[in-house]
This record gives sequence, C-alpha cells and structure tokens, in this order.
Amino acid sequence: MVGTFPLGLQRTKITAMSEQDILAAIRFDAGGLVPAVAQQHDTGEVLMLAWMNRDAITETLATGRVCYFSRSRNRLWRKGEQSGQVQHLKELRIDCDGDTLLLLVDQQGVACHTGRRNCFFRAVRDGALVEIAAPLAAPETLYG
Repeated sequence: MVGTFPLGLQRTKITAMSEQDILAAIRFDAGGLVPAVAQQHDTGEVLMLAWMNRDAITETLATGRVCYFSRSRNRLWRKGEQSGQVQHLKELRIDCDGDTLLLLVDQQGVACHTGRRNCFFRAVRDGALVEIAAPLAAPETLYG
C-alpha cells in the first residue's frame, strides 16, 4: 500500500519477514555477536548498550522479553533475571549496514547494574568527567 505523506514522501508496503529473514539481515561479528542499543520506546531515553547473538534475538522475538548475550558470563542473559528490572520489546530495528540493533523497549525500573535509570550517567563537561545521575536503587538490593 502506497500512501502520500507531506512533502511528497512515499510510504511503501512493509511485508512480514520470517525469523530466518530477520537473522539474515543482521551482520554478526566474528564472535557471532551484534551490538544492541536499548532505548525507552516512549521517551527516546538511551538506556544501555549490550550484545546479542542469534539465540538472544530469537528468544527476544519469541517472548517479547529482551534477552542479551553476556560476554563476561559467556551465556544468554535475560534482562532482569536477577534484578527484576525487565525490558519488554516494543520494536526491533536494524541499522542500514545490518551491524547494529536498536531495541525500543519498555524498561521496568532501572536499566543499569549501578542502580541508575540508564548506563550513560557520566559526561565530560568543561574538560572533566562528572556524574550526572545518582542511583535510584542500591545495586545490593537488586543483585543481593
């Protein structure tokens, strides 16, 4: 279906892709991973960056609960499995090169293991690295 948009932009018909087609569109690195940026779907807040492999993507698409691949643990990591701070997938986007994913999510609670809403709580300002967000939850409470 083609519709007319302001400024003469055209909307093209989007067809359903199979899981196999989706995975084929992604360029995994030599280790079988692809970076995935998690963004809060309704505010645009960038929450975190993590890694996904084929199994993590497949599980995420099947369940709607975001699953990553933990490089430090060398296993699948279901966001919130210990902390309860779950991410629910709203939309998965693949960049133009197929080598980065954008996950639009509904974040339940904090996204960062430090207890902050997002992982980007430090900024360079006036030549110095400063903390721009305080923890909202104690990591000991989240992870025991």
